Amino acid sequence: MTKSEERDLSHRKFFPAEEEAAFSEKSTPDTPQTRHPAYRLAFQDTDFLLREELRPVRFQLELLKPEMLLDEAGVGSTLVMYGSARIPSPENADALVENATEETRVVAERLAEKAKYYDEAYKLARMVSERAIVENGKRQFVICSGGGPSIMEAANRGASEAGAESIGLNIVLPHEQAPNPYVTPYLSFQFHYFALRKMHFLLRAKAVAVFPGGFGTFDEFFELLTLIQTGKIRPMPILLFGKDFWTRVINWDAFAEEGVISKKDLDLFRWCETADEAWDHIAAFYDLKR
Repeated sequence: MTKSEERDLSHRKFFPAEEEAAFSEKSTPDTPQTRHPAYRLAFQDTDFLLREELRPVRFQLELLKPEMLLDEAGVGSTLVMYGSARIPSPENADALVENATEETRVVAERLAEKAKYYDEAYKLARMVSERAIVENGKRQFVICSGGGPSIMEAANRGASEAGAESIGLNIVLPHEQAPNPYVTPYLSFQFHYFALRKMHFLLRAKAVAVFPGGFGTFDEFFELLTLIQTGKIRPMPILLFGKDFWTRVINWDAFAEEGVISKKDLDLFRWCETADEAWDHIAAFYDLKR
């Protein structure tokens, strides 16, 4: 530390953790005591951090790291895009059907039919990214996906090909997975806890586009509906793409008829088939230029 730094009233007197760690590595003699794991600095002791008792600390770290990095990146709000990891891109749809077996052909054909939603996810992400809305010095409606393939890839790809950055929130899974190549590297995050990942999806969300998907999409979509229904978060545009799909797999009217939700709860989301419809609804909700 220089003399001027010593006299600087704004300069902290404690050394940063990285300097303390360097001191420890440089000055520690090699003895039975210093070689034992108990002697490691707690924040450098991975075995300690992975102990069951440290779960609350790992929760905090997983909440804090993306929050800090997104704030440093100037991300004010996001447009979140949920959807299947299995729907092919239009250029791969024919190959999916051609390579299907007799047993899987019907499923392959149905997935191929949904390739149009890859296109719409791409168009919406590109359209919003090209607008490059900035408010209060922060980037608004930054595209955010689960970071994986299919609909998620389409979202990040649309932003990337518009020359914009986008976010990917990946999750550790037992089978091999990796971020799609269109996620901005320094905005590519990996989560251990589903709960923390879902929280980060919504902390900055100003609109959510939901495309046909499976258990994961249902989980994220229904949790969002529940949060708004119960007043835990403020309303926002929820754009539900693919009415034919959603009304085939869910009997929405039956929910209300059975009395487990109110009829008005079905107004929490808006049906969409195209990116233009989705943006029109977002723009109207926030009184933005279309």
